[in-house]
Amino acid sequence: MKYPPKQMKTREAAKGNNRMDVYARLKELNLILPELPPKGGIYKPVRQIGSCLYVSGQGATKTGIPAISGKAGAERSIEEAQEAARICVLNALAVLHDYLGDLNRIKGLVKTLAFVQSAPGFSQQPKVIDGASALLRDIWGEDGVGARSAIGVNELPGGITVEIEFIFEI
Repeated sequence: MKYPPKQMKTREAAKGNNRMDVYARLKELNLILPELPPKGGIYKPVRQIGSCLYVSGQGATKTGIPAISGKAGAERSIEEAQEAARICVLNALAVLHDYLGDLNRIKGLVKTLAFVQSAPGFSQQPKVIDGASALLRDIWGEDGVGARSAIGVNELPGGITVEIEFIFEI
């Protein structure tokens, strides 16, 4: 995916503050936005209401194929499940880049709603989703930390380990 936009103003220049350009931060973290995940049904990948962007559930997939699947606490370790959560974040950022044209328009994260495919007795869903939360904090600082729910579920589409919905403010 090509980014940043050619005539993009940095957050710092556009807002007169000390925030780092999101694309520069992604580069520093050695992260590349993936290709857009294919839609898996009848829905909008992003729905804007006022200044809030509601991002549909993003799975731990690469080009629509499960990248990490299986139950946390059985087939997948906490660390593997955390990596699945990070993949969900990158997919969400790709969708937001496509919708907005410039991730620097995002002020911060409002809420994360995360689902972790969990083995019976596994209760460390918040620790799994810390993988996503830490990445968002690494990109946006404290503005990348929002309200959050981490829920254990029996199954997820395609057997993926993690699926996450997001609400961002622009």
